Amino acid sequence: MKEEYFKEYSPALERDMEFKVYGHTGKPVLVFPPGSGRFWHYEYHGMVDVCRPYIDDGRIQLFCVDGIDEYTWDDKDGNPYDRIRLHERYFNYVTEEFVPRLKEISRDANSGKEIGIMATGCSMGAFHSALMFFRRPDLLDSVIALSGLYSSRYFMGGYMDEVVYFNSVLDFLPNLTDERLLDEMRKARLVFCVGQGAWEDPMIEETLALKHILEEKHIPAFVDIWGKDVNHDWNWWYVQLPYFLDRVLD
Repeated sequence: MKEEYFKEYSPALERDMEFKVYGHTGKPVLVFPPGSGRFWHYEYHGMVDVCRPYIDDGRIQLFCVDGIDEYTWDDKDGNPYDRIRLHERYFNYVTEEFVPRLKEISRDANSGKEIGIMATGCSMGAFHSALMFFRRPDLLDSVIALSGLYSSRYFMGGYMDEVVYFNSVLDFLPNLTDERLLDEMRKARLVFCVGQGAWEDPMIEETLALKHILEEKHIPAFVDIWGKDVNHDWNWWYVQLPYFLDRVLD
């Protein structure tokens, strides 16, 4: 399996950001790390090995982006005004800097062909995948979100301003009326999965809330609630990701 490591300066964040690419060709899959995670966590926790059959067959190419959640969503002692604005800079880094870089690498790996991007992640990685899609559906054609939260309520201690609002899917999506954006969303392949076991209760609540909004907006999505033995942990994400990749990939 081909692996490449990159460390490049981000103007949006005014710091170096790292990422790794796994695979030689295939559909680009943007992987967000879990809470307070880094670009190497997907490999460290064994998820790259889970994806190896798809990578080796040239069906997917993983792009594991770095995260800064420890300074934003997970910094409960920090000032929420500053935290959410740092997150907004991170969002701009991903959408305006990382995605163009991903596309460049992907085109080179696919004989100049531009292939639609999938986003995926577990826990906070699911949060970021969903947020990116619902804010910028023009950048993604598919999402696999596993055990995610989809609002700001567990991170900001009740603080709300316009920047928090537009980074909280369960808050802004119900009020979205732009049919151009909604039509973009309706074209995508969307998966939102959650278990009913340990540590999944808040994720069940928010996944079902998202399901209701998507139905109201006529946005097709596969919302899959797994059993009471399915915990918020890697051993179940190992099972879920291949299960949904087989359904989302062409």
